[in-house]
Amino acid sequence: MAWNFGRTDRKAARVREAGDGPAIDGDQAREFCRAVEGVGGLGLWASDAEGRIRYLSEGALARLPDGVTGSAVGSLVADVFQTFDDGAGSGRSLRFALSRRSRFEKVPVCTGDGQHRRWWLLSGEAQVDEGGRFGGFCGLCSEITDERRIAEENSREAMHDPLTGLLNRREMARMLDRTLRAYRAQERPCATLLIDLDRFKQVNDTLGHSTGDALLQQVSERLITIVGEAERICRLGGDEFQILVPDVEDRGDLGNLAERIIAMLSQPYSVEGNRCIIGASVGIAIAPFDGQDVDKLVRNADLALYAAKHGGRGGFRFFSRELLTAAEDRRMLEENLHDALAHGELELHYQPIVAAGTDVVSGAEALMRWNHPKKGVISPAQFIPIAEESTMICQIGEWALRTACRDAVQWPGALRVAVNVSPRQFTDPGFPAIVANALATSGLPPERLELEITEGVFLAEGADTDARFRALKALGVRLALDDFGTGYSSLGYLRTAPFDKIKIDQSFVRGTAEAGARNKALIAAIVAMAKAIGMETTAEGIETLDQLAMLRELGVSHIQGYIYSQAIPAEAFLAAAGQPGWGIPPSGPAFQREDRISMFRWIGAIHEDHYYPAVLRNLSATGALIDGLEDVPLGTRFVLYFGEGQLEVATVRRMIGEQLGVAFEKTLVSDGNGGLCTRTRISPYDLINAGLPPDFEVSTIRTPIAPRDGRISIPAFTSTVGRKAIQGTA
Repeated sequence: MAWNFGRTDRKAARVREAGDGPAIDGDQAREFCRAVEGVGGLGLWASDAEGRIRYLSEGALARLPDGVTGSAVGSLVADVFQTFDDGAGSGRSLRFALSRRSRFEKVPVCTGDGQHRRWWLLSGEAQVDEGGRFGGFCGLCSEITDERRIAEENSREAMHDPLTGLLNRREMARMLDRTLRAYRAQERPCATLLIDLDRFKQVNDTLGHSTGDALLQQVSERLITIVGEAERICRLGGDEFQILVPDVEDRGDLGNLAERIIAMLSQPYSVEGNRCIIGASVGIAIAPFDGQDVDKLVRNADLALYAAKHGGRGGFRFFSRELLTAAEDRRMLEENLHDALAHGELELHYQPIVAAGTDVVSGAEALMRWNHPKKGVISPAQFIPIAEESTMICQIGEWALRTACRDAVQWPGALRVAVNVSPRQFTDPGFPAIVANALATSGLPPERLELEITEGVFLAEGADTDARFRALKALGVRLALDDFGTGYSSLGYLRTAPFDKIKIDQSFVRGTAEAGARNKALIAAIVAMAKAIGMETTAEGIETLDQLAMLRELGVSHIQGYIYSQAIPAEAFLAAAGQPGWGIPPSGPAFQREDRISMFRWIGAIHEDHYYPAVLRNLSATGALIDGLEDVPLGTRFVLYFGEGQLEVATVRRMIGEQLGVAFEKTLVSDGNGGLCTRTRISPYDLINAGLPPDFEVSTIRTPIAPRDGRISIPAFTSTVGRKAIQGTA
């Protein structure tokens, strides 16, 4: 096009006449425009009064996406150059700037998309003739694509972890804060999962930090595969990760997600020619139930993670209010555990191991008990993880080994004793010498000692591990691979390590009753493999006669569990072992059923607009036994309130006196700690809408409550929340 510089010439003349400085004539203006167009990234543009492009520099035209170049002239300016958010929060609209028909400067715009997208700054001067009529714009466009990409890269580096490419801690906190703020107004749920890699430090220490870094990159890739969106995953630092799960409150779904994460992250890795095996623990907190701001929600997820790690690792936990005091309790236990051994508070009980075909006892597993002077008997599940995190596990483990050898030497015949060995004990170079000393001191024949070793000892596979196995076998002791089926279950272990027995974990056996389970076929395969290479098999945790019959049918050689006996004190075991050909007849329920958890706990029963206190006697995934209610007809539907916002609809199926057997409409799910919880909970928003505080706990009431006019408390809770539960909307 031909530029019209007539008005410019008249202005220049007026400038000259006024003597205000040098002027520029039309030819000079044209030379100036050509010079501008010759500078890379700069261009001139002009539009008519309707906003259509009349002119665009050739350099700018060449940078437009394919299909636009030829049609740019004659198109609307706002269609060719599109407004975008420049990240500074300006949000200036090109259409708005054009509509004002006045000067605008450096409006950020873009052309194209994907890899062909280019960014520009557009400036324009409105053109008005001497009669005041608007004639369009003339202006400058400058391409800023390189600057924009550099800025995006810098922003990405500031937002993402440089090793894995996932979000970093600061950006995840910002995103979680934005999400929680938006969801609070919309009354929507949001969950966060904290993940800590188990035994990662051992990989770092034994194989080096470069291997550890490569392993973390593989972990991040697996997490992306599971979650599907990298922008919802964060590496907090070290070996900790965080996942944001919007619009999910179903604890069954979240538990399934946690189990998938644990299972996938626990599969072996190949890193720089090394085979690495780690695990994962997961803590889960859900907004608004467990916190409505970032600090509280993440703190509670961290408490749940802490509980998962110290509950045996390789599991998950949901946050619950009891975890707020658990950390302090654990600290006290750790202090007390230092003195427990010196004060004689630890003792060993022995659970018989029975030959499956004859019911004759062949030996026993030594199981530790802690008789706390104030708290009574403390479960090994509580104190063993504490000991494993410190050097105490080696001291306690050596005491257990020496005590078991000393007790077993008094047993008649060839009864064997099995002693658990922690991975930390096994990696001690002096461990074979400790075993040899325990045998020599007690006089127990080596073949009567069986060391139960978990797959965790193979994390640092190498010459040291192989040498340790050779040293132990040279002593003549037996070796058993413990908890087979729950970890990595690599056949390579059985090829390289000289095991005499495989112990099939109880979770495998219990899973055979589940619909669609393949556990029975897998157990059959394990037994066949063990027989082929000359190993015995022991199935743990057997409690019912149908389980026993199945395992006998599959050819398992030994059985351990309540079907024969629980663990008994050393004196009682010694007395029973004195019987000639000591055998134990199996005794237990005929069939496996849903696990029932015995308890004595106050709960609430809501019927219509009435609230009744009741006592929970036992609980399973599908029903419960409660008492404290009289004359309740069969078929009556209650809403049971378990506390902490947990509701479930139940129907009375049987009645014995004041005890009611109820069946749940929805199956309860695992809480990750061997207990059960409801899938969903009462939202704090519902409590507030009913006129109640968000932390309201109706289960503390010990007397029946009926509606009262003009009062918003229990009636509001029972009528509003109870009705929603019955309708399936709570």
